Amino acid sequence: MKVGEILNLTDGNGNLYEGQILAQDIKNCPVMLTNVTTDYGKRPFRLHMAVAPTKNIARFEWFLEKATEIGVDEITPLICEHSERVQIRIDRLQKIILSAAKQSLKTYLPIIHEPVKIDDFIKLNHPDSRFVAYVEEHQPSHLKSAYQNGDCTVLIGPEGDFSKKEMDKAFLQGFEPVSLGPSRLRTETAAIVACHIINIMNE
Repeated sequence: MKVGEILNLTDGNGNLYEGQILAQDIKNCPVMLTNVTTDYGKRPFRLHMAVAPTKNIARFEWFLEKATEIGVDEITPLICEHSERVQIRIDRLQKIILSAAKQSLKTYLPIIHEPVKIDDFIKLNHPDSRFVAYVEEHQPSHLKSAYQNGDCTVLIGPEGDFSKKEMDKAFLQGFEPVSLGPSRLRTETAAIVACHIINIMNE
């Protein structure tokens, strides 16, 4: 872009700025802000996806990218009994989220938290709409039937799924088991499906 051209900027907190380039420099680019729109693209709900990182980290990174494009507010990597990966680089994941947010014109930058054990996560303060994709020994409602509206937290387990002990604790904390359809989905696919369902039901 050249001097005098207009570009859009955001702070990741919902503000969309319009600015004019004042000078060209290889190290920095002074811009004069000419307009600001607050709460640009603000949604009437918040979605928190808690997902166990996959053994192949590229698949988890793919989930982060697509969930950011679709719409998500918070992501928490879950450490579970059957997890095959417990170490992740948050700094790298933040860069992936930032890139996806810019690509999809999001002004609210999703927050990615440090990994946490599922037993600790389920004890946190969550909205009334709290679900876990888990069908073993259950015939749960589909997520699109169980979810009504408002803020929502969804748990997605590792490749080996949640253990029964983990699920018993989650149910005691008010998490409702839900189905994502008849197919057995990979972790990252299940997370994207759940993310899409919550977003499309709020359109």
